[in-house]
Amino acid sequence: MNKFLIIPFIFLLFASCKSPEARRPVSATSGSFIEESVERNKKLYAKEQVRIEAIMDKNPENNYIASQSGFWYYYNTKIEDSIIKPSFGDIVNFNYNVKSLNGDLIYTKEELKPQNYAMDKQELFTGLREGLKLMKSGETVTFLFPSPKAYGYYGDNNRIGTSIPLMCEVTVNSITLNQSN
Repeated sequence: MNKFLIIPFIFLLFASCKSPEARRPVSATSGSFIEESVERNKKLYAKEQVRIEAIMDKNPENNYIASQSGFWYYYNTKIEDSIIKPSFGDIVNFNYNVKSLNGDLIYTKEELKPQNYAMDKQELFTGLREGLKLMKSGETVTFLFPSPKAYGYYGDNNRIGTSIPLMCEVTVNSITLNQSN
């Protein structure tokens, strides 16, 4: 074999045995936007919490309960003898209204009409979905939702704007148990 062919072949052999190098990103982000957003949301939540606590202080006759999900509520009508609360797939017939924390009516019960909701199978804003799980048939509860538990950053694209905390009075008319439960 020719010497001139062997030398380049050996050179190629050694050059190709090099380990792969990691590619570097074209641009790097610092994550500062996310950090700023988190800080902004913490401040917003703290302001909303102060407003909600002021409402609770003004109304000591209502026995407010803090939920594990991050909202507050009190019973207008409490049913003691029933043990049935809705669970996954149960159909809950309920009606409700939506108010601002100032008490200004945004949506009336008549506008929203009684609704049938399949628990955790249909869309409903987070706070109301979690609130319905706490209720029994015949109960009426007033909920105070901070904006992340209400319509959040986007609102409802109608009457509820960006980051608006809400007050909702909800009545569960009936609970139809899912046959597979």
